[in-house]
Parts: sequence; structure tokens; C-alpha cells
Amino acid sequence: MGKKKRTTLHSSKGTKLYAVRDEKGKFEDIQSYQRAHSQDIKRVSKSEAAKKAAGKSASDESSPDGPATKKSAVKKVANKKTAKKKTSAKKVATKQAAAKKSTKK
Repeated sequence: MGKKKRTTLHSSKGTKLYAVRDEKGKFEDIQSYQRAHSQDIKRVSKSEAAKKAAGKSASDESSPDGPATKKSAVKKVANKKTAKKKTSAKKVATKQAAAKKSTKK
């Protein structure tokens, strides 16, 4: 027997729910969508765990520091890019404001 499928429903108050039915179509289990979804995200499937283990062993061999340093380096680069965008946006906004003031006079 395969994994039972869940269908989404809404309660009379509007709360989103997951419902699991048995073979006859009767409700077997009803869960709040929010709680069930958060648990689904926290759990790691067998296939994801296998991929993660395979990827981790391959990346450990390639770099002496492991994958953590790669992630931090990527974050630093991303932060620098967003900082540049913010400063350039401020410069453009101040130029536009100055242009508006000069045209009003």
C-alpha cells in the first residue's frame, strides 16, 4: 500500500486543513495545514538524505575547509551586491529630488 494522500479543506471558520481518507472515503485523520506543513518542511526524506550525504562526501574531498566556507563566501558576495544596489538607488533618488526642486523654482 502506498502513502495516503492528503486533501486540503477549509473549516467553517476558514482555517486550512489537511484531511486523510481511508479506502471507503471516510475521514481517517484531520490536521491543521499550518502544523502539518511545518512538520513536512522540518523532515528530510530518504532520497534527500542520500543526496545530501553523497554531496557532502564529494565536497569534503574537494575542499579542506568543507562546504561551510563556500556558503559564507557566497553570502558575503551577495551582501556586497545588495549594499551596492541600495547606495546607487539612494543616489538616484537624491538626484531626482534635486531635479524636481530646480524645476519648481
